[in-house]
Amino acid sequence: MPDDTPHSTRRDFLTGWVRGSALLGTGALAGVLSGRSQATETVWQIDPDKCIQCHRCATECVLTESAVKCVHAFAMCGYCDLCTGYFEPRPNELNTGAENQLCPTGALQRSFIEDPYYQYTIDDKKCIGCSRCVAGCAAFGNGSLFLQIRHDRCVNCNECSIAMACPSEAISRVPAETPYKLKRVNET
Repeated sequence: MPDDTPHSTRRDFLTGWVRGSALLGTGALAGVLSGRSQATETVWQIDPDKCIQCHRCATECVLTESAVKCVHAFAMCGYCDLCTGYFEPRPNELNTGAENQLCPTGALQRSFIEDPYYQYTIDDKKCIGCSRCVAGCAAFGNGSLFLQIRHDRCVNCNECSIAMACPSEAISRVPAETPYKLKRVNET
Protein backbone atom coordinates (compact mmCIF):
# COMPACT_ATOMS: atom_id res chain seq x y z
CA MET A 1 0.00 0.00 0.00
CA PRO A 2 1.40 3.41 -0.99
CA ASP A 3 2.27 5.97 1.71
CA ASP A 4 -0.12 8.99 1.36
CA THR A 5 1.40 11.14 4.15
CA PRO A 6 3.28 14.16 2.88
CA HIS A 7 7.01 14.06 3.45
CA SER A 8 8.90 17.17 4.30
CA THR A 9 12.05 17.62 2.43
CA ARG A 10 15.06 19.44 3.67
CA ARG A 11 14.27 22.16 1.14
CA ASP A 12 10.73 22.61 2.54
CA PHE A 13 12.14 22.87 6.06
CA LEU A 14 14.72 25.52 5.11
CA THR A 15 12.16 27.52 3.11
CA GLY A 16 9.80 27.54 6.09
CA TRP A 17 12.61 28.50 8.45
CA VAL A 18 13.69 31.43 6.23
CA ARG A 19 10.07 32.67 5.92
CA GLY A 20 9.54 32.41 9.68
CA SER A 21 12.78 34.24 10.40
CA ALA A 22 11.88 37.00 7.95
CA LEU A 23 8.45 37.35 9.53
CA LEU A 24 9.94 37.44 13.01
CA GLY A 25 12.54 40.01 11.92
CA THR A 26 9.88 42.20 10.31
CA GLY A 27 7.80 42.07 13.48
CA ALA A 28 10.79 42.96 15.65
CA LEU A 29 11.72 45.89 13.36
CA ALA A 30 8.13 47.16 13.45
CA GLY A 31 8.17 46.95 17.25
CA VAL A 32 11.43 48.90 17.50
CA LEU A 33 10.22 51.58 15.09
CA SER A 34 6.90 51.99 16.85
CA GLY A 35 8.73 52.24 20.19
CA ARG A 36 10.91 55.01 18.80
CA SER A 37 7.95 56.95 17.47
CA GLN A 38 6.30 56.79 20.90
CA ALA A 39 9.47 57.73 22.80
CA THR A 40 9.23 61.20 24.29
CA GLU A 41 11.96 63.62 23.27
CA THR A 42 13.57 65.21 26.30
CA VAL A 43 15.60 68.32 27.03
CA TRP A 44 17.65 69.50 30.01
CA GLN A 45 16.10 71.92 32.51
CA ILE A 46 16.68 73.36 35.98
CA ASP A 47 14.20 72.75 38.78
CA PRO A 48 14.00 76.17 40.47
CA ASP A 49 12.90 74.55 43.72
CA LYS A 50 16.14 72.50 43.89
CA CYS A 51 18.59 75.16 42.64
CA ILE A 52 20.96 76.42 45.34
CA GLN A 53 22.54 79.23 43.24
CA CYS A 54 26.02 77.67 43.28
CA HIS A 55 27.15 79.77 40.26
CA ARG A 56 28.28 76.67 38.30
CA CYS A 57 25.75 77.21 35.50
CA ALA A 58 27.85 80.14 34.29
CA THR A 59 31.11 78.18 34.14
CA GLU A 60 30.28 74.50 33.50
CA CYS A 61 28.28 74.81 30.24
CA VAL A 62 30.05 73.53 27.09
CA LEU A 63 29.09 76.78 25.36
CA THR A 64 31.32 79.81 25.78
CA GLU A 65 28.29 81.78 26.93
CA SER A 66 26.14 79.51 29.08
CA ALA A 67 22.70 78.45 27.83
CA VAL A 68 21.44 79.18 31.35
CA LYS A 69 19.76 82.55 31.82
CA CYS A 70 17.91 84.27 34.62
CA VAL A 71 14.15 84.61 34.20
CA HIS A 72 11.66 86.65 36.19
CA ALA A 73 8.30 85.46 37.49
CA PHE A 74 6.59 88.84 37.36
CA ALA A 75 3.46 87.48 39.11
CA MET A 76 5.59 86.81 42.21
CA CYS A 77 7.57 90.06 42.18
CA GLY A 78 6.98 92.76 44.76
CA TYR A 79 8.38 95.47 42.44
CA CYS A 80 10.47 96.69 45.38
CA ASP A 81 12.36 99.97 45.44
CA LEU A 82 15.34 98.20 47.02
CA CYS A 83 15.32 94.76 45.35
CA THR A 84 17.83 92.36 46.92
CA GLY A 85 18.19 90.62 43.56
CA TYR A 86 19.32 93.89 42.01
CA PHE A 87 21.29 95.43 44.89
CA GLU A 88 23.70 93.84 47.37
CA PRO A 89 21.43 92.16 49.95
CA ARG A 90 22.64 93.83 53.11
CA PRO A 91 19.35 95.00 54.63
CA ASN A 92 20.89 97.58 56.96
CA GLU A 93 22.87 99.24 54.18
CA LEU A 94 20.65 98.98 51.10
CA ASN A 95 20.90 102.00 48.86
CA THR A 96 20.50 102.66 45.16
CA GLY A 97 24.13 103.43 44.37
CA ALA A 98 25.43 101.86 41.15
CA GLU A 99 28.33 100.32 43.07
CA ASN A 100 25.81 98.19 44.99
CA GLN A 101 24.39 96.38 41.96
CA LEU A 102 24.79 92.60 42.08
CA CYS A 103 24.90 91.72 38.38
CA PRO A 104 28.48 91.76 37.08
CA THR A 105 27.33 92.37 33.49
CA GLY A 106 24.41 94.77 34.02
CA ALA A 107 21.92 92.20 32.66
CA LEU A 108 19.32 92.95 35.33
CA GLN A 109 17.77 96.31 34.52
CA ARG A 110 15.65 98.52 36.74
CA SER A 111 12.83 100.74 35.46
CA PHE A 112 10.69 103.16 37.47
CA ILE A 113 6.95 102.42 37.36
CA GLU A 114 5.46 104.71 40.01
CA ASP A 115 6.45 105.60 43.53
CA PRO A 116 7.60 103.30 45.22
CA TYR A 117 7.53 100.57 42.50
CA TYR A 118 10.21 99.45 40.06
CA GLN A 119 10.19 96.77 37.39
CA TYR A 120 13.21 94.50 36.96
CA THR A 121 13.89 92.89 33.59
CA ILE A 122 16.69 90.69 32.28
CA ASP A 123 18.69 91.43 29.14
CA ASP A 124 19.35 87.88 27.84
CA LYS A 125 22.28 89.02 25.74
CA LYS A 126 24.11 90.22 28.86
CA CYS A 127 23.04 87.47 31.29
CA ILE A 128 25.74 84.84 31.94
CA GLY A 129 23.70 82.66 34.31
CA CYS A 130 25.86 83.41 37.35
CA SER A 131 22.82 83.34 39.69
CA ARG A 132 23.95 86.26 41.87
CA CYS A 133 20.61 88.01 41.42
CA VAL A 134 18.75 84.75 42.05
CA ALA A 135 20.61 84.18 45.33
CA GLY A 136 19.93 87.76 46.47
CA CYS A 137 16.25 87.54 45.59
CA ALA A 138 15.89 84.19 47.35
CA ALA A 139 17.75 85.36 50.48
CA PHE A 140 15.65 88.43 51.31
CA GLY A 141 12.99 88.67 48.62
CA ASN A 142 10.22 86.51 47.29
CA GLY A 143 12.31 84.39 44.92
CA SER A 144 10.81 85.76 41.72
CA LEU A 145 14.18 85.53 39.93
CA PHE A 146 15.34 82.03 38.95
CA LEU A 147 17.51 80.22 36.39
CA GLN A 148 16.34 78.29 33.33
CA ILE A 149 18.11 76.62 30.42
CA ARG A 150 17.22 78.44 27.20
CA HIS A 151 16.52 75.83 24.55
CA ASP A 152 17.20 78.21 21.67
CA ARG A 153 20.84 78.17 22.88
CA CYS A 154 21.24 74.73 24.49
CA VAL A 155 22.73 72.01 22.26
CA ASN A 156 21.03 69.31 24.40
CA CYS A 157 24.21 67.34 25.12
CA ASN A 158 23.80 63.66 25.82
CA GLU A 159 25.33 64.27 29.26
CA CYS A 160 24.90 67.88 30.31
CA SER A 161 28.14 69.13 31.86
CA ILE A 162 26.22 71.52 34.10
CA ALA A 163 24.00 68.69 35.35
CA MET A 164 27.10 66.62 36.12
CA ALA A 165 28.56 69.50 38.18
CA CYS A 166 25.33 70.52 39.93
CA PRO A 167 25.66 69.76 43.67
CA SER A 168 21.89 69.81 44.27
CA GLU A 169 20.94 67.68 41.24
CA ALA A 170 18.61 70.48 40.13
CA ILE A 171 19.15 69.77 36.41
CA SER A 172 17.35 66.85 34.81
CA ARG A 173 15.69 65.82 31.59
CA VAL A 174 12.09 66.92 31.07
CA PRO A 175 9.68 66.27 28.17
CA ALA A 176 10.36 68.59 25.23
CA GLU A 177 6.69 69.50 24.97
CA THR A 178 6.89 71.07 28.47
CA PRO A 179 10.51 72.28 28.56
CA TYR A 180 10.31 74.90 31.29
CA LYS A 181 9.86 74.30 35.01
CA LEU A 182 8.31 77.47 36.31
CA LYS A 183 8.67 78.88 39.77
CA ARG A 184 5.39 79.10 41.61
CA VAL A 185 4.18 81.06 44.59
CA ASN A 186 4.46 78.95 47.74
CA GLU A 187 0.98 78.35 49.05
CA THR A 188 1.11 78.02 52.82
